[in-house]
Amino acid sequence: MEPTKITIQASVAAPASKVWAYWTEPAHITRWNFATDDWQCPHAENDLRPGGKYVARMEAKDGSFGFDFEAIYDRVADGQELAYTMPDGRQVTTRFDAQDNTTLITTTFDAESQNPVEMQLAGWQAILNNFKTYTETN
Repeated sequence: MEPTKITIQASVAAPASKVWAYWTEPAHITRWNFATDDWQCPHAENDLRPGGKYVARMEAKDGSFGFDFEAIYDRVADGQELAYTMPDGRQVTTRFDAQDNTTLITTTFDAESQNPVEMQLAGWQAILNNFKTYTETN
């Protein structure tokens, strides 16, 4: 059975070069990669090449829960697109489309089967919105 695909988007008021750097550099990833203020991303690693590994530690600030989000890159088109596969086989593609001094980010990912699609969409969109806020204000 084909997995359900979920798409999220945000238009970021920043040039594509800044958006790419903030999306891919671990020093920035740790500042925006969480959905709510009671979570954090204390550590990130990013080997930005096909076959390279991405790891981001995501955890509740109170220490009650946490996990490592991991993936292996399938494609890396510098400044334009990233595609990766998570350990459970689900795939994610993120495109960065420059439009004057803004960048449209579009992520499409395979839904997992344990949580409702609406919950997954809301969580991933919240992280993307956090990225937008961080990038536009730093």
